[in-house]
Parts: sequence; structure tokens; C-alpha cells
Amino acid sequence: MSGISPLDEFPLHQAPLPLAWANSSDRNFYDRSYFNAHDRTGDIMVITGLGYYPNLGTKDAFILVARNGKQTAVHLSDLIDQDRMNPHVGAYRIEVPEPLNKVRIVLEETEGMSADLTWEATCDVVQEQPHVLRSGSRVTLDAQRFAQLGSWSGAIVIDGEEITVDPATWLGSRDRSWGIRPVGEAEPPGAPADPPFEGMWWLYVPVQFEDFAVVIIIQESPDGFRTLNDCTRVWKDGRVEQLGWPLIDIHYASGTRTPTGATITATTPEGKPVVLEVESRLAVPLHVGGGYGGDPDWIHGAWKGERFTERVTYDMDDPAVQGRFMFGCVDHVGRATLDGAEGWGLFEHFCIGRHDPSGFTDFFTLAP
Repeated sequence: MSGISPLDEFPLHQAPLPLAWANSSDRNFYDRSYFNAHDRTGDIMVITGLGYYPNLGTKDAFILVARNGKQTAVHLSDLIDQDRMNPHVGAYRIEVPEPLNKVRIVLEETEGMSADLTWEATCDVVQEQPHVLRSGSRVTLDAQRFAQLGSWSGAIVIDGEEITVDPATWLGSRDRSWGIRPVGEAEPPGAPADPPFEGMWWLYVPVQFEDFAVVIIIQESPDGFRTLNDCTRVWKDGRVEQLGWPLIDIHYASGTRTPTGATITATTPEGKPVVLEVESRLAVPLHVGGGYGGDPDWIHGAWKGERFTERVTYDMDDPAVQGRFMFGCVDHVGRATLDGAEGWGLFEHFCIGRHDPSGFTDFFTLAP
């Protein structure tokens, strides 16, 4: 089968390959969009995305709505195609009327849910630092990503109930990422990793203020060694300011690993402290219907058959669901303050396993 597609008409190539073929034979190569949306109240959060997995021959999409103590998701999956300028999976599609400024997401009625949402940027794109991780000698993550803040308009319909998405209050963040990360069905493990996996600590905070946006992305090893440190402020006039080496204090609810907020102390290039206070208004675990790491029901890139769709609903008071929280990534509706200004966006965090600076000695240690 030829790999040549319409994209090959354009001078876009980065390798001596058709654009439909990844410049890596790693099965875990992926190309994904992620979006979140909320109305600042903490009553509702919508998370959605679409991914292509060329070395697995699959593509998939999802939309997850968290409200009223439940998380309801629609999943869609299919064979991959080469129409990359028209990303779609079944009844779900992403349109890009203005690259890096306006994106439209449409879900035609599927299992009682539909959506028509338009996202418009409120700041310039932030190109994050390359993210590379290894397990022993093998690369397990090698990705590039950009992030952006914006507002939302449109509507979501669930079982006949229409939720109006007003850009005066609805906002959120998005990212585009591509490269290598674990996707699809589990691989044979081979020899045990040396050293064995003991844990991972992650913080991602993109927030929009009136005059600027702040994007923070940090990862640490179990001993607290920082393997990724990226803290950027983007001003509306286009200035980009690096905010140094942030010091992080996560506030966990007692007896859990679920954060209620965080104090993040960064520094301007001139040495002035910048203190960002973040609070959680709603916690949405991505591994409960979202398909991210640790979700036993839906894994990005897995082969589900042609034209696959399903709808699932989770009761967040179910003890079995609550037991998942500390073993995956949780997105929060985030309210932030900085120098008296109020901002809104995403507060994403997880701490799995040991993390010495947090006082967690193993996978089951909880906050005092």
C-alpha cells in the first residue's frame, strides 16, 4: 500500500519518508490533540482529544464530561486514514479554521451525546521543552508539545439536555503533542527494569490572567531530581518571560494524594519572586474514562475494531473508582492568584509511588 497522501504535495517533509509514515518504527509513536473546558464554577469540566497512531494502524477520540458527581465519556476508535488535514474518528472531528488561533470540535450525536465547540486563543502558543524519559536504555517518552490558553463557545447536549458554552465564562487550555509515549496494548515487559520503577511526580499548570498567561510543566524522580523544568509567562504584547526554577508546595487533602491546591514560587529574570497560589475547584481523574495511563477500560491507541463507539458513566462516589485516584493523572479546574490578580485554567498533578520531598515512601503512603 502506498504511503503517499495529499500532504506530500507540500514542502512539509522532515525525513525521507511520506508524511503518513512516522520517522520512527517505535510502535508507540503518536500524534495527539488535547483540550479542556470549564465555566470556572467547579460544577463541570469537559476534556476531549483525538490521536493518531501510525505504527499501530489506529486512530481514536474521546469526550469526557464531569459533573454532578459523575464522569461520562464517549469513546470512538477506527482504522487510521491518510486524510490528516481532516482529523476525524467516526462522528468526531476537529476543524482548524485559523491555525494556532481558532479550533472547532464537533461530535455528531453518539450514544446520546453531541457537541459543537469553538476554541479561540487568548495568548500565543508556548512551545514547551522537549520531554525525554528512559527505562534502562530504552526511550519510553520522547515528545514535543505546545500549549495554549483560550475561551470556548458553543454547546454540549447530553440526553437531550443542552449545556450552553458561553465564551464570557468558559475557558480552558489545549496542547498538541507528538513523538513517543506508551500507547496501545501492553507490550511484553522483557527483563525487569534496573533500577525498578519506584514512582513519578508531575505538575502541569497552564493558567490565563487578564494581562498574561503562565505555563508550568515540571517532572521529578522519586528522589526529587527534576527531569523537566519549564516555567514561562507570556504577556499579551508578545513578550515571553522565563520564571526560573519554581519551588512547589502541593497541598494534599489529609489521608489522600488528592491535592486541594498548590503554592508555586518562581523568580523573574531580575530576581523578583513570583508567587502563584492555585486551588482545585473540581478533580477529574484522566484515567477514569479518559484513556490516560492507568485507565483499565480505555487505552489510547488500542485496537477496538472498525467504527467502534461506546459510552460509559462512572459514579465518583464508588469506592472502586475512588481507589483509582492516586494511581493516575488528575486534571483540576484551577483558580489561581498572582500579585492580587485572578486567573483560571488547568491544575494537573499526580504523584505515584515514592517521592521523597513529599514524604511519600512507597505507592501507598498518604498525606498526614
